[in-house]
Amino acid sequence: MLYSLIKPALFNLDPEKAHDITMAGLAKVSALPIATRQLERLNGACVPDLPVTCMGIDFRHPVGLAAGLDKDAKAFPAFSALGFSGVEMGTVTPKPQPGNDKPRMFRLVEDQAIINRMGFNSGGVDAFLANLTKTNRTVVAGINVGKNATTPIEDAATDYVNAMQRVYSQADYITANISSPNTKSLRDLQNASFLDTLLLNIKNAQLKCEKVHKRYVPIALKVAPDLDADEIETIAELVMSHQFDAVIATNTTIERPDSLQSQHKAEAGGLSGAPVKDMATDCIREFYRHLQGRVQIIGVGGIKNADDAWEKMLAGADYVQIYSQFIYQGPAMIKDIVAGLQQKVQASGHADLESALAALRTSK
Repeated sequence: MLYSLIKPALFNLDPEKAHDITMAGLAKVSALPIATRQLERLNGACVPDLPVTCMGIDFRHPVGLAAGLDKDAKAFPAFSALGFSGVEMGTVTPKPQPGNDKPRMFRLVEDQAIINRMGFNSGGVDAFLANLTKTNRTVVAGINVGKNATTPIEDAATDYVNAMQRVYSQADYITANISSPNTKSLRDLQNASFLDTLLLNIKNAQLKCEKVHKRYVPIALKVAPDLDADEIETIAELVMSHQFDAVIATNTTIERPDSLQSQHKAEAGGLSGAPVKDMATDCIREFYRHLQGRVQIIGVGGIKNADDAWEKMLAGADYVQIYSQFIYQGPAMIKDIVAGLQQKVQASGHADLESALAALRTSK
């Protein structure tokens, strides 16, 4: 209700300015326990439970916030209070960097979409950790890491390992983002020639961190929707061989569907939101065909409602994340999606979400 009142004012502003104002407000709420509790009472407490386990982590329900909104870990308590069962923060890079030149974010209102070319703007891992260590944890904390723009692609593993080692003690899981289209050559890391070595380095670092910190923090790999069948097969084989815990499918796309209507449709950058839905779901389905649950899948891309989330789960996702449609619809969509999924589980005749999905995927 409140979001419907403030949304028109926010949408009259430049998208990045509106984002900055929103994040500043949520950061203030996060710093005030009484404000966070009130936000929880109005939002998070209204979201029903629908337990799911992904990457060995128990989530209260299967809807999380995708990376990209809280890049510097400034508002984790507020996003938790809004009702997400997990909040993925970042992308954070080892060193601070400004990202690409502005303007670099565009609303495609007619298409319920966003184009961004932010370029991993990040306060760096030191500032990120300074923010995060101040917060109380009430939901799962994911941390998405990437390489600095000035780091040559052949040295990318150094940045990923560095960032992972730094955030390990504060993370419930860590995501290696190799699929943003807005950092030069980053998507080259999805090629087998780079990826095998990169995943080996990340996995070795994870195992060393496990020994030091005496806890296992799962690792996920975030991939693009712009992959062909052969590329998906190669990535699937590599994440299995290197024993990654999850694939996050998908990031934004560089494709521009003919259906786009907005005046901003030709802007460079990654497209997210409703137009990416089917492409992301197809990618999930193809990954699941190879992975078959041996590496779990987190589904992202164009989820507007429970039907969209259910479709991704039937395709192979064990957990889902939202971002662009959260901007358009506001916090109420979290409750709506979880309640809708709850109804689908009940209608399936199964006791819980995981058994329902296992049966329905098998019957397809």
